[in-house]
Formats: sequence, structure tokens, C-alpha cells
Amino acid sequence: MIRVLVVDDDFMVARIHSGYVSRMPGFGVVSVAHTGADALAAAAELRPDLVLLDIYLPDMSGLEVLKALHNVDVLMISAARDVPTVREAMRGGAVNYLIKPFTAAALTERLQQYADTRKRLTAIGPEARQDDVDRLFGTPKTGTAPMPKGLSAATCALVADTLREAGRDLSATEAAELSGLSRVSVRRYLEYLCVAGQAEFRPRYGTAGRPEHRYRWLG
Repeated sequence: MIRVLVVDDDFMVARIHSGYVSRMPGFGVVSVAHTGADALAAAAELRPDLVLLDIYLPDMSGLEVLKALHNVDVLMISAARDVPTVREAMRGGAVNYLIKPFTAAALTERLQQYADTRKRLTAIGPEARQDDVDRLFGTPKTGTAPMPKGLSAATCALVADTLREAGRDLSATEAAELSGLSRVSVRRYLEYLCVAGQAEFRPRYGTAGRPEHRYRWLG
């Protein structure tokens, strides 16, 4: 379970964000704070994995809170869209930045990316190779096909890791079960990996009906 602290000065907005998080499989809200001081106190006491942090707080800037937090990941959520603020959030170590207003789908995608990255970090082991780091940071390989709109680098890396570590060809259904993603979503990523030259598609013909689509890692 990924433990989340929600920080927003607006009580209703904080409640909405908490609802989004609570509906995400594998996530849970441990507390809600409405000021910077309360956020720092809750983070020190509860030690969450992730903080959803607003910038406009009544007692201090969320950027100040970001700099004061330790041993916790932070997803900035704010209406601030000026480049200096975004740059300062990046320099402060925020894992992502979501501009208000946003849809539930947008927050869900960021949370899924975060969960995927944590999962891959755990799977890497004590030492990382360069290709492991490239996948974590979403660095594309030279000459790879551009990723279609709607696909995320983090989820693509998870599907790629699943296919590579299987050591055999997989159907979209099998890859979905191993990765914990939906079959429809996994198939889109598998098809992209084939276009990018990192996987190959092979039909397997049975005794009757349409052939089964099988995918094998080439990297």
C-alpha cells in the first residue's frame, strides 16, 4: 500500500483529491493537512510514501514545504503555471507537477506512473544498469519510434520489463496478469514495443478459430 498525505488549503478540494487517491488500487490516504506547518508535522509523524502538495498555503509556500520535507516523494498540485515556480519545484525534487484544474484521469495517470516507478525500483535490485536508469527516467533509446499519445513512458517500461523478465513469449492476457494492468492497455504497449523494434509479434495457430497473438522480447 502506498501511503499518501494530501495537503491543500481548500477543505473541499482536499476531500476531492483524497477521494481520487482512495479509489486507486494500492493507494491509501493516511492524513489530510491544510497548512504548511500541519503538513510538515503529519509527514514527520506518519512518514507517508507520497505527498500531494499544493503551493498556495495560508502560512507558507508549498515550495518551502517541499524543501523542508525529507525521505518522502512529492507530487506538486497547484494552479501556479509560471515557469519559475515549475522550475523551483523540479529543483526541489518533486516527482511530478499537476496544474489545476485537472481531471481525475490526469491524477490517476500520475499516480500510476509513480506506482510503476516504485515497482521497477524494487525489481532492479541493489545495483542499476544504465538501461534500468533510462527506463526509470523515461529516456528513449536512440532511433526508437515516438510514443503514441495516451501512452506513458513509465507504464511502457513496466510492460517491457514484464516481457523481458518472462523469458518466453507472452499473450496480452498473460502480460496483463503479470504486470497488474488491463489487457487492453497492455496490448497497446506491446504493439508499440513491436513498432519500436524491442519486441516481436508471432501468431500461434491453434486447432480452430483465430490465431493467438504472442509477443517476445528482443532487447
